[in-house]
Amino acid sequence: MNIDLIFRIAAIGILVAVFNQLLIRSGREEQALMTTLAGLIVVMMIIVQEISNLFNLMKAVFGF
Repeated sequence: MNIDLIFRIAAIGILVAVFNQLLIRSGREEQALMTTLAGLIVVMMIIVQEISNLFNLMKAVFGF
């Protein structure tokens, strides 16, 4: 596992948290929720890509 993946996910989490707090304090709760959901979707897409890479590596190693 690459350490860059952890740093990318952490950076996205920090950015989403800051945007979320800024939007909540300005009275835009709905937009804060959408920002949080968008951040979650981006992180889930990154994780799904990494799982896909893992399965492709397993297929290559075991010759499926």
